[in-house]
Amino acid sequence: MRAQSDAEETTDGALAPARPSMFEALSIRDFRYLWVANLAATFGMQMQMVARGWLIYDMTSSPLALTWVMLSFMMPSFVFSLLGGVLADRVKKKQVMILAQMLNAAATLFLAIIVYTGHVTFWHFIYFGLFNGTVMAMSMPARTSLIPEIVGQKTLVNAMALQSATFNLSRILGPALAGMLIAAFATLGTSHMQGTGVVFFIIAGLYVCAVIATWQLNYHGNPAERAEGATMIGDVAEGFRYMKEEKVILGLLILGFIPMTFGFTISFLLPAFNQDVIGGGPQDLGLLMTAMGAGALVGSLILARIGDVGKKGLILFVTAYIWAVLMVGFAFSDRLWLAMLLGGATSIFSGLYGALNMSIVQLTVKPEIRGRVMSINMMAMGMMPIGVIPISAAAEFIGIQEALLISAALLAISIFVLGMLFPDVRRIDKGYDEDDPPAMGPGGGSGGGPPMGAPPMAGPGGPARD
Repeated sequence: MRAQSDAEETTDGALAPARPSMFEALSIRDFRYLWVANLAATFGMQMQMVARGWLIYDMTSSPLALTWVMLSFMMPSFVFSLLGGVLADRVKKKQVMILAQMLNAAATLFLAIIVYTGHVTFWHFIYFGLFNGTVMAMSMPARTSLIPEIVGQKTLVNAMALQSATFNLSRILGPALAGMLIAAFATLGTSHMQGTGVVFFIIAGLYVCAVIATWQLNYHGNPAERAEGATMIGDVAEGFRYMKEEKVILGLLILGFIPMTFGFTISFLLPAFNQDVIGGGPQDLGLLMTAMGAGALVGSLILARIGDVGKKGLILFVTAYIWAVLMVGFAFSDRLWLAMLLGGATSIFSGLYGALNMSIVQLTVKPEIRGRVMSINMMAMGMMPIGVIPISAAAEFIGIQEALLISAALLAISIFVLGMLFPDVRRIDKGYDEDDPPAMGPGGGSGGGPPMGAPPMAGPGGPARD
């Protein structure tokens, strides 16, 4: 399924490296199944957010109720992410992923039944949020850390960009699809409760599709051998020691948290910006959100097209500075078309920054500790809403535009300071030693094995086909 061979003949008969395909990672069989599983799961998650939010507000007419349900989903990340990272490094990742998806599908099916029959209460959503958030926290480190083991180092940036594109695509289409389905069932004469229940049945079906696709993986993600007597608490401590000793990894994780907290204030403040600055209504807000979602999708696809480029560290910093400049332009947008244009451009560079940062982390971290590093990253990302609170307070007291300007300045300043504190991050080239073989060959065609002509590579704990 590769669009091009590894080399192309030039006009003088010499062989020159071919430009990578935008969808290069999809030529690897196991990544295709993992991508399909993620596509189904992310669409289900985005549709569920709309269906759940609509039904809760219809039942309670309380914005605070929506907040409590969202917190019930987010809080388990602080408690269980580290445990999920330890599991990812201790047991077969495929088993963790399948079990989590089965539990998620079963819980969603149960929720669909009680919604359809009209027996749902507000507390059901709290319980479901706690359960679903716990399952995600326990399984996400395994899902994320499995990708480099499947695709190898040279295809990893392309694979991570395609995963990011999947999320952004579902962010654009998932909510619209859920809203259309709820409205369609309402026109058929079903009650609003039954119509929403049917949508939850569809979401449960998407989670089942994710289970089936994950089941098809040939690669199981065996853990690395561990020292005899190693405990789970010791594993967690080892993860934090590793970050403390590896300054590049620590710098990348901080770069993935602090600047992004300032940069993503646009998303949190968008409803207020729409109303106070451009004087827009609900339809204008929808257009703004669509433009920004489309921009993030474009950013992911650009990174997928660029692929395994050199000077990744420098590109990361330049991308962040452009992001900050575009935020300033967005803050001064007082027309819908201009806000859509600059908001979309801002999202292109924020999407590029986020996907590239995660790719470099995956490339530089040791395979045997990757799950724990991913779990620490999840915990940090879960704290982003807390970091936005001071900016939100500034927006309330001094104005939306001024708060966005402060955010843009803090984004640029944080990038500059972190570049001084972690200069080695700025000097990252490929992110790996090109003389070293990948943990698992990127695999060509549908077999998912190592590249043609290369010896089979052992993964971090088992053979490449394990």
